[in-house]
Amino acid sequence: MKFLADENFPLKSLYRLREAGLDVKAVIEESPGIKDREVLAWAADEGRILLTFDRDYGELIYRRGLSAPTGVIYFRFIPETPEEAAKYLLKLIEISGLRLEGRFTVVERDRVRQRLLP
Repeated sequence: MKFLADENFPLKSLYRLREAGLDVKAVIEESPGIKDREVLAWAADEGRILLTFDRDYGELIYRRGLSAPTGVIYFRFIPETPEEAAKYLLKLIEISGLRLEGRFTVVERDRVRQRLLP
């Protein structure tokens, strides 16, 4: 799996994911300030799952009909530490039978919900 971390994704989580061996590119490192539409296109073009704390992507994909990336993981909480998002993603990856590709995944502290991407 390949990931693209949105600009709001904590850098310490980004580094932790890379240390764990994941292929993660980051908007903040390569193209800070680009628009959400461009982030979606980038993730789609490179076959990456988007990691974000921004709920606007659901609106762009489901209501405005923009092309979806391989997957979206929306962290729907304010992290208590900069490493918390990485901790949750690493746990998600280990869940047997959970597919992140082709899904809009909403991660809350106490539950995970998924919806198929169009």
